Amino acid sequence: MAFELPALPYAHDALEPHIDARTMEIHHGKHHAGYTANLNAAIAGTDLEGQSIEAILAGCDMNNKALRNNGGGFYNHSLFWSVLQPNGGGHPTGALAQAIEDSFGSFDQFKEQFSAAAKTQFGSGWAWLCVHKGGKLDVCSTANQDNPLMPGITCGGTPILGLDVWEHAYYLNYQNRRPDYVSAFFNVINWTAVAERFASNK
Repeated sequence: MAFELPALPYAHDALEPHIDARTMEIHHGKHHAGYTANLNAAIAGTDLEGQSIEAILAGCDMNNKALRNNGGGFYNHSLFWSVLQPNGGGHPTGALAQAIEDSFGSFDQFKEQFSAAAKTQFGSGWAWLCVHKGGKLDVCSTANQDNPLMPGITCGGTPILGLDVWEHAYYLNYQNRRPDYVSAFFNVINWTAVAERFASNK
């Protein structure tokens, strides 16, 4: 069964002023749709058809650029939309808040590390918050559409929060001001969704 572009759980303009409607329309309707179509083309007629995206990425031949780029693009964006919400932000609570404190010292120190990973990723890529078995968290970044589920990516763990720092994610509104976009991201995080991912993967 072919992968399908997931519907956004909010309107295109729901994340304004932090992420503008036009960017959302293009990012979801063009970029993510393109990765979805190209992923389906890359697995058509292979034994990967019918596998979950997580299984495909875990066993990905990293020399297969079509599969690596489009499988990563499909998964990364699907996660991204799911951890955003209108009127988001604030701080996590419960077990996730405790894990952040245990792993980073404080929420502010986590925010500083995550923001640094996003701001300093050279060129296109992603910043990630990942959980390892046992509940330990860490922050890392990857280039292009790579992610920590793929073989040979030094991040490791399972992503529970990701920030897209490709220029198509922010350039219409922020131009070259990536740090402003990274700061704005913290106003639209859906910490409940992140906590659910943490609970199911620790």
